[in-house]
Formats: sequence, C-alpha cells, structure tokens
Amino acid sequence: MADPGLIRICESTRLHEGGLGVRFDVTTDRFTGVAFVVRHQGRVRAYLNRCAHVGLELDWNPGHFLDDERRWLICAVHGALYDPASGTCAGGPCEGRGGLTALTVLEIDGVVYWRRNGGSPP
Repeated sequence: MADPGLIRICESTRLHEGGLGVRFDVTTDRFTGVAFVVRHQGRVRAYLNRCAHVGLELDWNPGHFLDDERRWLICAVHGALYDPASGTCAGGPCEGRGGLTALTVLEIDGVVYWRRNGGSPP
C-alpha cells in the first residue's frame, strides 16, 4: 500500500548537481505556498521558497535558485545567500534572520517525494 504521507514531486533525473531546481506546491493545515528541490553534494534538498529577509520567492526565473558559481542558493531580489546543504544564511541581507525552512524529501526508485508527515512547514 502506498504511503499517503508521500507527495510526488518529480523524477530524480530532473535534478542535476548545480542545475535547475524544481518548484512544487505545499499545502498543510498551517501553510499554503511554494517550495523547491535542488540536488547538492549528491543529495536532494528541499526548502520553502521564501527568503528569510523579506519572505519573497528566491528564484528570478522558475527553477533558478543557485548563484552564477552554483555555490549558494540566492534570493534574486535582494542577493541573500544560503547554504544549499542546510538553508542557513551565508551572507547578505538575511544575516541575523535565520535561514530557509527545510522540508523532508526522499528519493525512492528514481522519484523524489515530499514527506508531508514530518515535513510540514510551520
């Protein structure tokens, strides 16, 4: 029987190291909005698509979450930088304001899923 807490995001092959991310909708009892997944250091990472600085979406074009060097997640509006491995603010106007909100994701048989239970945003 399928796990009702798993929500399909995309095929694993859509996520390449340093490549485009994939946006997906998140709806819980407490939050409705957009999140994204990227591949970093071989792992899929997921965050709410909300800059800690002002709450705007990070990507200037859908899926463009990394800076030109493909080292940091970047807010296209204000240039806030975040560590792709943890979502922690790495510099810019987000300093002192926390980081990105991480979500729990899994890769199973070539598919990326968001785990609604245990992966719900505040």
